[in-house]
Amino acid sequence: MSRSHKANHYGTLVERKAAERYNLELDRCSWHDAKRPDGTPVEIKAAMHRHADGRPGTFKIYDRYHKKLRTVNGWYIFGVYRVRGLGVEVLKWKMRHSSRLPPLDWHGGGEHRRSEQSKIKINMIFDSA
Repeated sequence: MSRSHKANHYGTLVERKAAERYNLELDRCSWHDAKRPDGTPVEIKAAMHRHADGRPGTFKIYDRYHKKLRTVNGWYIFGVYRVRGLGVEVLKWKMRHSSRLPPLDWHGGGEHRRSEQSKIKINMIFDSA
């Protein structure tokens, strides 16, 4: 299994756990992953606590989807996980309104989604208000 395929697999597992924890309905359209009970869209982001080489993971935000989420007053859920057997253990959760992200530095790298991306370090979400 490729690294990208593994990340997608683990991200899906985190999405399921987030849906259960936050009472969300999974609704994987192209620009968000779930909806709150009131119908508000939620994008769920997962980052591995530490990669095999010791580097901490990052959350990837895509400008095209972020703009849509902002337009509809949507939310993000951030989950930091580590791999446990065939599954994941989520170590930390944070729910944030889409207007309350740290400054985003847009750059290339999201070509497969026809979008620019920004990477957010874990501590930028969990060490701030």
